[in-house]
Amino acid sequence: MKVTDYFKNSQGQTFVSYEILPPVKGKGMEEIFNTLDPLMEFKPPFVDVTYHREDYIYSENESGYFEKVAIRKRPGTVGICASIMHRYGVDAVPHLICGGFSVDETENALIDLNFLNINNVLALRGDARHLEDKFIPEPGGHKYALDLVKQIDAMNKGKYLDSNIADGAKSDFCIGVAGYPEKHFEAPNLETDIKWLKKKIDAGADYIVTQMFFDNEKYFAFVDACRKAGIDVPIVPGLKPITKRYQLGTIPRKFFINFPEPLVKAMMKAKGSRIKEVGTEWCIQQSKELKERGVPCLHYYTMGDVETTRKICEAVY
Repeated sequence: MKVTDYFKNSQGQTFVSYEILPPVKGKGMEEIFNTLDPLMEFKPPFVDVTYHREDYIYSENESGYFEKVAIRKRPGTVGICASIMHRYGVDAVPHLICGGFSVDETENALIDLNFLNINNVLALRGDARHLEDKFIPEPGGHKYALDLVKQIDAMNKGKYLDSNIADGAKSDFCIGVAGYPEKHFEAPNLETDIKWLKKKIDAGADYIVTQMFFDNEKYFAFVDACRKAGIDVPIVPGLKPITKRYQLGTIPRKFFINFPEPLVKAMMKAKGSRIKEVGTEWCIQQSKELKERGVPCLHYYTMGDVETTRKICEAVY
């Protein structure tokens, strides 16, 4: 079932969904099951599975020289999504990224997903590699998420990269894209960022999932701005609790978002286990307000922290 169909048939219900990390190479599916088993009682209709492009490390070879080696710490998501759907009977939403893939490799991944009846995807540009100061696409790959959306939409219409395919099978992907209530860090301003977001919707995207935020007013203002720009698709708030004091510095640096001053003061004042309690309670209150305002879904970035995610869901649902 499509993500947007759940929203259409919700009868005003606010769903819960989770985003999980694939296990690192060498780990098994039990790591995924240990994350999801305690959370399934809250009946998520879908679960997102992230994808991380390959990165580079410098490794010393037998000659004593260092050479740049490509590594991928977390394997692909197709098998993980199929396993989640089989075990839990929910839909899985794999993240498709531009980084690290040619357009041909992207098409092949889409074909595999279509064969497995995985018909929801989240189309993202992806991050730059750690050793690069800006995003560099794969040779023959997409530079922007907009182009990825266009490719997925084309396949939904039976159009493949091979021009000799005249009457290709039509896929039926529901396409999600990312939105940034505090703007993408590469955008000059929020207005420009929303204009590009509108282009992705016009190109075939069906819904939006936001970057994490800690001030609900940022989300509400973002939704209003999107509606004024003619974006009428569902906009799902993405949420993550802050559980450690050092995150006051690392999260803004990595995700380019702001913390409300009351949260900062409370976190700085708290000691010991109270630090995690403050962040968790803040996320609970965020969730309750968003739910009262009728958002289609509360989407939690679990980051492997099952205990905190479960505690929030118990308080909200």
